[in-house]
Amino acid sequence: MDLFDFAAEAEQAQEAPLAHRMRPETLDDLVGQQSVVGPGTPLRSAIERDLLMSVILYGPPGTGKTSLAHVIAQVTKARFETLNAVTAGIADIRQVVQRASDEKSMYGRKTVLFIDEIHRFNKTQQDALLPYVEQGTLVLIGATTENPYFQVNPALVSRSSVYRLDPLQPSDIEHLLRRALQDESKGLGAARPEVEDAALQLLVQASGGDARRALNSLEMAVLTAPVGPDGRARVTPEHVRAALQGRAVLYDTTGDEHYDTISAFIKSVRGSDPDAAILWLAKMLEAGEDPRFIARRLVILASEDIGNADPAGLPMAVAALQAVQFIGMPEARIVLAQATTYLACAPKSNAAYNAINRALSDVQGGLPLQVPPHLRGTGYAGAAELGSGVGYIYPHDDPELAKGQSYWPVGVERRAYYEPKPHERVQRPAWLARGSSGHAIAEKGR
Repeated sequence: MDLFDFAAEAEQAQEAPLAHRMRPETLDDLVGQQSVVGPGTPLRSAIERDLLMSVILYGPPGTGKTSLAHVIAQVTKARFETLNAVTAGIADIRQVVQRASDEKSMYGRKTVLFIDEIHRFNKTQQDALLPYVEQGTLVLIGATTENPYFQVNPALVSRSSVYRLDPLQPSDIEHLLRRALQDESKGLGAARPEVEDAALQLLVQASGGDARRALNSLEMAVLTAPVGPDGRARVTPEHVRAALQGRAVLYDTTGDEHYDTISAFIKSVRGSDPDAAILWLAKMLEAGEDPRFIARRLVILASEDIGNADPAGLPMAVAALQAVQFIGMPEARIVLAQATTYLACAPKSNAAYNAINRALSDVQGGLPLQVPPHLRGTGYAGAAELGSGVGYIYPHDDPELAKGQSYWPVGVERRAYYEPKPHERVQRPAWLARGSSGHAIAEKGR
C-alpha cells in the first residue's frame, strides 16, 4: 500500500457510518455478551490464547457478531480472510482454500475465515467448506441471523461451536452511545454535540438492543439537528423521532423471530396475562404477520389450554378466525384483540388435551380395542343374528340401569383419561366411580 492508497483508505474510513467507525479493537472494548465473551468464558480464553476453533455466531442484527470477528482479526496471529455469503461463490471459496493451504504448507500458519451471512450459502457452497474445516486448513467463523440448526449444514454445525448473541441490554446501548459522543477520533466527540438525556433514552429504547441501529440513528439525529451560534448541534427527542421514522420491527415470517414471538404470545395467553399478550400481538401485526395464522393459533389454544373450564372460549376463537377472514386488516386487529383478551382472562384447563394424549398413547401402545357385542352397530339386516347390539341398554329408556353397563373394549379395565380441574364447568359424572353393583371401580389415571 503506498501513501495515496493509505490516504484514500483513511478518508473512506472517516466517511463510513458511525457504527462501522466505532467497532471495537480489543476484547475489552466489546460491550455486552458477557456470557459469551466475558472474562473466564471459553470463547474469550480461546481468542486471547489464539487457539480459536471453528465457531458460528448466531443472533439478531447489531448484537456484535461482526464486531467480534473484527476483534479476532486484530488479535490473532493467523491469516484472516473474509467473505460475504451474499456475493461470494464457489470460486471465491476455492481461492481462499488455496491460499490457506499454501500458507499452512509453506509457513505452518493457519487461516481464519470469517463468513458473514453464512446461512445464505446454499448446500453445495457449505459442503465445499466442510473438508477444509474438518482437516484444520481453515478455522471458520460464521455469522448468521438465522438459526444455524435449521439454516446451516448439520455437518458444518457439528464441527463448530455455536454461540448465540442476544440483543444488547439498555445499559449497554447507552454506554455505546455515550462512548461515541465522547470519542473525538472515530466518534462524534470532535463536533461536541449536545444531546438531551431524554433524546438519548429515546434512542436506547428505540434501538431494540441493536447497537448498529442505535449508533447510526444517533449520527442521523446529530447531522440533522439545528446548529447553534457556537457551532454545536443540539439534539432533542423530536430530532431523534425524525431520525427514527420508518424504523421496521425486527421480525421475519419464517425464522426465529416468527416462532419465538408467537410462542411468547401463546404463553402469555396461557399464563393469563392479557397485557403481555396484547403487546406480542401488536408486534406481530405491526411486522406484517398473517392475522389468520394468529387466529388459528388462538383456536388451538382455546381447546388445549381452556377447554371445559370455559366452553365459550372455543366458539369465541372460531368466530374470531371467521371474522378475520371476512374483514382482513386493519380492522382484524380489533377482533384479534378481543379474542386474545377474552382467552387470556378465561379460566384455564388442559384436561381435554391431556385426555386425548393419554388415550392416543394407549392406542399406539397396542391396547386391545375389540368392540363388545352390545356396543356394535345394528344398522344392517342380520345384525341381531350376529349378536350385535344384544344386551345394550338405551340410556334414555332407563338412565339408572344404563349407568351400570360397560362402554369399554373387551377385556380392558376402566381408565380415567379425562380428569377435569375442580373449576371446570363440565365434570365427570359421579356414577363413573362406581360399578353396576355399587362397588368402586379401580381407575388408572396417569
